[in-house]
Amino acid sequence: MTWWTSSSSTELQLLFLAFVLCALIGLERQFRQKAAGFRTHVLVGTGSAAFTLVSAFGFSTVLSDEVVLDPSRIAAQIVSGIGFLGAGVIFTRRDVVRGLTTAATIWVAAAVGMAAGAGMVSLAIGLTAAHMFALLALGPIVARMPNRDSNRIVRVTYNDGEGVLRRLLATATQQGYSTFILSTRRFDDSDLVQLDARFKGKPPLQDLVSTIHEIDGVRGVHVRSDDDDDEDSQN
Repeated sequence: MTWWTSSSSTELQLLFLAFVLCALIGLERQFRQKAAGFRTHVLVGTGSAAFTLVSAFGFSTVLSDEVVLDPSRIAAQIVSGIGFLGAGVIFTRRDVVRGLTTAATIWVAAAVGMAAGAGMVSLAIGLTAAHMFALLALGPIVARMPNRDSNRIVRVTYNDGEGVLRRLLATATQQGYSTFILSTRRFDDSDLVQLDARFKGKPPLQDLVSTIHEIDGVRGVHVRSDDDDDEDSQN
């Protein structure tokens, strides 16, 4: 058995390409301090590339007229496995879903690794470039676009006398929101207070709503628009 074959140089070059491209994707996630950062994306990408290379070159010695292999089977299994890994970074807290973008980048890293492992260098580079352009260039532009968040009213129900309102206002300020309190009402038969407020800022309102849910003493959050009576209840 020889450890160096005629295809070894090509295999290492493609593996290194997958490493570099997935490192770029991982650095972006690491910079944003996401749950899955540099190491996760590098390992996913290079692992996917290695599986693809094994599928392409690993069984050449057993091929014959009687033996036919389907390289796409390993690729299909990679996609299935990455699905479980991506689901691990998605979590729901009180009906608020977080981690979808990070899970999507894991899928992209796997696709980049598979493309590099299959020798589709232009596709791997193009996919990485498109990913970086979407998150780094288009992301800030989309965040500045007008949206319905400015017309939404957030109704927070919380326990009175526990400093919840003070923590809520401090949290909103830290995340870049200006708070406009519209009304407050206390329930006669309990210690609960209902607050209606409008939060204005560049980040998506959903990010703030998710954080409000985690404040001790908050019993429920409802989001609605000025121009309708429908409420998005998040208890």
